[in-house]
Amino acid sequence: MKVGVVGASGYAGGELLRILSTHPVFKIAFISAHSNAGESITALHPHLTHLEGHKFSPVSIDELNKCDLVFTALPHGESASLIAQINKTVKVIDLGADFRLTDKKQWEKYYGGNHAGSWTYGLPELVDHELIAKSNQVSNPGCYATAISLAVAPAIKVVDCADIVVVAASGTTGAGRSNKSNLSGSEVMNNLTSYKFGGVHQHTPEIEQILSSTAGGLVKISFTPILAPMPRGILATVTAKLIEPTSIEKIRSMYKEFYSKSRFVGLLPEGQMPMTNSVLGTNNVTMQVAVDSHVDRLVVSTAIDNLGKGAAGQAIQNANLMFNLDEDAGLQLAGIR
Repeated sequence: MKVGVVGASGYAGGELLRILSTHPVFKIAFISAHSNAGESITALHPHLTHLEGHKFSPVSIDELNKCDLVFTALPHGESASLIAQINKTVKVIDLGADFRLTDKKQWEKYYGGNHAGSWTYGLPELVDHELIAKSNQVSNPGCYATAISLAVAPAIKVVDCADIVVVAASGTTGAGRSNKSNLSGSEVMNNLTSYKFGGVHQHTPEIEQILSSTAGGLVKISFTPILAPMPRGILATVTAKLIEPTSIEKIRSMYKEFYSKSRFVGLLPEGQMPMTNSVLGTNNVTMQVAVDSHVDRLVVSTAIDNLGKGAAGQAIQNANLMFNLDEDAGLQLAGIR
């Protein structure tokens, strides 16, 4: 299968190239980066030594139309116009936000500009695999949205869907590759800071959308993101008011049952906590649950790699489903720690 990657100079694009390099079926045929066209790929991704001597190409619709599959890893608002020019026979997975939201008003509120519409939402643990498999166009979820939605979904029937509170920390790659003073090493190291404070983070409506679909009713969250002094990884802590007192044994049973068929999501043994280091470079999700009986709240801790399950890994998981391959093809990767 010939694969094209647009936006390959970014962090998610580079992670796509890394994972695709050893995929048993998908073969990289076209690597594009508009602003970095003509530059050496290894100048920006020095770890991709197998691409030594290759350069980023300018965007070419003709070349993309020769592919069986195209990944677009572009900032929000930039995918829709490009994808409109690609043949409908070419399968496309968009890692940006352009096609995630079904509600035009929510798009305008959190992103601004024109709403491009919505595609099949590619969170395989919460969306029917058959729906993803028969789709030619899939919208890859956001990194925070993945970690938080997976943390809440198994318990959605036993918590107050209007009282879900999230605090989640992400590494700096989550902000993209553009130069920003607040992301420089001097600013980030030895420092933690909240950002997009007060419920304005753009992943909020996306999380509420998929959880409302899972619950069969309206779900609301209060979400505070934190910038952590590390390159990659997300650690999300979710608390939710239990509708009635529920034992930790029942909660653990619910989570184990919910993810019993998942290749990538696992509930850790009691006493073991999720760590971002343990999922780096993988498509894995690790979780731990607790019941705070003092206030009758469920507490869930979840770790993912924001460039793995939060971006490139999940995109390849979706691509595997779209081409009727094993869901974990090319993704059988062990964590660093």
